[in-house]
Amino acid sequence: MIVVLFGPPASGKGTQAKRIHERYGIAHLSTGDMLRAAIAQGSEIGKKAKALVDGGQLVPDDIVLGIIAERIEQPDCAKGFVLDGFPRTVEQAKGLDAMLGGKKRAVDHVILMEVDEAELIKRVENRAAEAKKKGEPVRPDDDPETFKKRLGVYKAQTAPILPLYEAQGKIRRVDGMKSIDEVTAQIEVVLSSGKQGKSVLSRWLTR
Repeated sequence: MIVVLFGPPASGKGTQAKRIHERYGIAHLSTGDMLRAAIAQGSEIGKKAKALVDGGQLVPDDIVLGIIAERIEQPDCAKGFVLDGFPRTVEQAKGLDAMLGGKKRAVDHVILMEVDEAELIKRVENRAAEAKKKGEPVRPDDDPETFKKRLGVYKAQTAPILPLYEAQGKIRRVDGMKSIDEVTAQIEVVLSSGKQGKSVLSRWLTR
């Protein structure tokens, strides 16, 4: 099972990716972690990435995809994996499909965590105000202006991927504004099948 988690900043993708990993025993793949691991291991593609990073350059899509291709050959990815934070652009999504196709694999589910953007901004602003009130530094993720910029990048670069997966019939929407446990329950409905899936769905609908 190969799952891609989508959603704007602060929608809870990381938390749900960890829960999917724990619940279904599939690897949780973060491109940042994979990039650092490839560099540390000193593989050929890791050396290329290190040269670019050391030079202050962005790592191009072909190298990122190469790192993912290497990573998913490891034993813990045999049952599948969940991608958190990738793909970020239409070209990356197309490259991922092509790379997986070459391995006779494919993305099974694209879970879109739908959120109220205005509410997310309000939450970030409240956390920042609370930190200032206590005389504590505002975390970078809780800086309202930084968050709005990240949200803008998501809408401009990442959201356009969704029609691609929509055309493939792989988009599954969940309400990301619910509690963490409720979001997890919705995701279980998506990822479960047969009697198990019907049982989970029944429990969810009767809440």
